[in-house]
Amino acid sequence: MKSRITLVVAALLGLAVAPAIAQGPPGGGMGGQGGFAQRRMQMMLNGITLTATQQAKIDSIQKAYQDKMPPMTPGQMPDSATRAQRFELMRQQNMDIRNVLTTDQQTIFDKNVADMQARMPRRPPGN
Repeated sequence: MKSRITLVVAALLGLAVAPAIAQGPPGGGMGGQGGFAQRRMQMMLNGITLTATQQAKIDSIQKAYQDKMPPMTPGQMPDSATRAQRFELMRQQNMDIRNVLTTDQQTIFDKNVADMQARMPRRPPGN
């Protein structure tokens, strides 16, 4: 049970730090999680071809949210307030990115995000 909780927390933290390192080099930044962040963004935008203007706007959104993310200490789990803040910022970032997309692209984006969330293990309340 303890290893499952650790796995769930690790997966959630990976998603939480993704906006902060999405533009970093593969495997770079924040303990080498840059590759995960890039895969997360690729998964959200899978099947969507962005125009140069859309890509520039999304890059700007990512940078803005990167600057808002509370810092993480490598090797330490963030407290519940920090996790909540990160998840809220990620939710807002996803909505801002979604607003850049066309209606057809939004449909694909929504499915991609739902698929990602469905694959995430669920934490029992209070853990």
